[in-house]
Amino acid sequence: MTMSQRAEALEQQMSAALDKAVADNGLNGKGVGLPWMCQVAEAAERIRNNGPDEMPGAGQMLMGDDPRLPKMPAAPTLMDFFKLRFAPASHLLQSANLALKNGHSEKIVMACLLHDVGIASLLRTDHGYWGAQLTQPYVDEEISWSIRAHQSLRFFADPSVGYEYPKSYVRRFGADFKPEPYVVADYERARKHKWYMTARLITLNDLYAFDPTVKVQLETFTDIIGRNFRQPKEGLGFDGSPVAHMWRSIIWPNNFL
Repeated sequence: MTMSQRAEALEQQMSAALDKAVADNGLNGKGVGLPWMCQVAEAAERIRNNGPDEMPGAGQMLMGDDPRLPKMPAAPTLMDFFKLRFAPASHLLQSANLALKNGHSEKIVMACLLHDVGIASLLRTDHGYWGAQLTQPYVDEEISWSIRAHQSLRFFADPSVGYEYPKSYVRRFGADFKPEPYVVADYERARKHKWYMTARLITLNDLYAFDPTVKVQLETFTDIIGRNFRQPKEGLGFDGSPVAHMWRSIIWPNNFL
């Protein structure tokens, strides 16, 4: 595992721990646990043990709605994904709330709300790139660019805005940790970009958004989402966009094919 992958794993661990703490404390409004996405490895183990024709369910493989997951609407919105697939997404909500309290623009608040959507929905490795790709057709270019750029910026301090290199990285990866060359190259390009500060403010509002005692409601951002996210009338996953398949994979994450 590379150092960047270890950093991704740490961020996912922190987000998952925060979500569990919020869920265990009943702060998600219902006092329920997290949605359970069944693991591919578990299915593979059952196939190895039983053979593909002896799977539970008379040999049939899952296609379509997974009964273990909340059913999505026919034309799902971003709010639906937050509630039914990303929930409780406490870190994202806290990050956006910090940006809102700090008086930042709606673009920055929206970028903070979506910055780790890759981790919340798909996978942790290179999550900034995945999140930017997932949201690019629906948000201002500055927002998607900043989501992508925060991936590299978080490894580099910027005293001008009070962003320090995370102490958790030092504890987990060691004082001699150095990001991979592609991360350094992306940082250097981002540092010269006109939207650098938008991405930098994501990292600043990201760093302190892991408080298990803070409760933030998604509805706080209803109007901001409405003004800054181009919701397709067909629903995310069904609008024929270049990333529709990614949204469908979140709707049906356990389909056999």
